Amino acid sequence: MVEEPERAPEQPAEAAEAPRQRKRRYGRRRKVCPVCAEQIKRIDYKNTAFLRRFLTDRGRIESRRKLGTCAKHQRALARAIKRARHVALLPFTAEHIRKMGWPSPTPVS
Repeated sequence: MVEEPERAPEQPAEAAEAPRQRKRRYGRRRKVCPVCAEQIKRIDYKNTAFLRRFLTDRGRIESRRKLGTCAKHQRALARAIKRARHVALLPFTAEHIRKMGWPSPTPVS
């Protein structure tokens, strides 16, 4: 005996005519580089208020994926932050933040 596979029952005409719900094909919209958006010509290591926006509360440099910065500006930011740390304008670790009482950075929107 050969068994036939079960077929799905046909849907009524009303269900076939109903508009289909479109699913999002892609994920979130790509973030815009905050440095490009503000049209900053040069990232200076002495501008600690600006650089602090790109640090976590523990003093680490935020990733490109989280910030949305382009590769060119992420490299420049990392270089400027490291220079500022070297001349003691920015903290190296969370321990320095606790001892020195650095203000918390304002988030990048």
